[in-house]
Amino acid sequence: MKAALFVLLTVWVALSGAPAQAHALDPGYLELRQLAQNTWQVLWRKPDVTGRPMTIDAVLPESCSPARGPEPTSDGVAWISIWVAECETGLGGNSVKIDGLETQRNDVLLRLQPIDAPTTTLRFTPDTVELEIPRQPTTLAVFTSYFRLGFEHILEGWDHLLFVFALFLLVRDKWRLVGAVTAFTVAHSITLALATLGVLNVPGPPVEAVIALSIVFLALEILRRKDGQLRLSEQYPWIVCFCFGLLHGLGFAGALAEIGIPPQDVFAALLSFNLGVEAGQLLFIATLSAVLMAWHFMTPSGSGRLATYSMPIAGYAIGCVSIYWLVERVSGF
Repeated sequence: MKAALFVLLTVWVALSGAPAQAHALDPGYLELRQLAQNTWQVLWRKPDVTGRPMTIDAVLPESCSPARGPEPTSDGVAWISIWVAECETGLGGNSVKIDGLETQRNDVLLRLQPIDAPTTTLRFTPDTVELEIPRQPTTLAVFTSYFRLGFEHILEGWDHLLFVFALFLLVRDKWRLVGAVTAFTVAHSITLALATLGVLNVPGPPVEAVIALSIVFLALEILRRKDGQLRLSEQYPWIVCFCFGLLHGLGFAGALAEIGIPPQDVFAALLSFNLGVEAGQLLFIATLSAVLMAWHFMTPSGSGRLATYSMPIAGYAIGCVSIYWLVERVSGF
């Protein structure tokens, strides 16, 4: 029954999202900035895990001294080490490793800033803990890294997923839903670009609170929905989604601000991040649609009492989670 599927999906999202932070994405970050021919400044940022640095460590090639940095210090968000390394044979063609990453779920971004070549970004994963530094960095590496970053961010950002899920429940017409998702993407692309380029500068906590409020709005729309009477979000979903997409774009910008964007590849990084976010959204909607079709095929028609109460249950479940987030974020101002 469709109604049963709606309830199950709502409970899944609610249980997964309630105890978690809005953005589970917190990769490590390693920056290598060339100061002279064989001299590199190293900035190593470890994620915080319950008040302690994650048990991973950046290891430069053996030709570099020192190959490891000093003990990190906390900046309130992550653990930072900064040092200068002398690499006799340079970095090009040599390998950098992240010890311990194979036991973690996080990724690590490597930002390489040579003096005589464009900045490039590479990515360590639990399956790829050692990377060879390219002799001629390419924009393709930046594009690939930031596409994956955007894809993972939307799939790990429970507040953004809950917004899309509420929209999926509310907008029954598939073309209206497509238009709404497109408007959402266009809007968050605009504010993400403006915030990343420094044109917009909005504090993060109020943005996160308003994002939670946008989900509360959709929950109310679900609860007030009546057959034969289209709500504002059902009549003009693209307008509603465009307005709220502007806010969600500022939330995405917060994630990019923590990581940074290579100055010489700003366009490639922004474009690939947005494409990654869009791919994640489409995958989420496609998965919901596929599960709904499978459930409808396997169950008999007619939903009885559950059909009557499924949408209110979904609306209350989404509303409770989003109000919890709203109160939590406002109290953190």
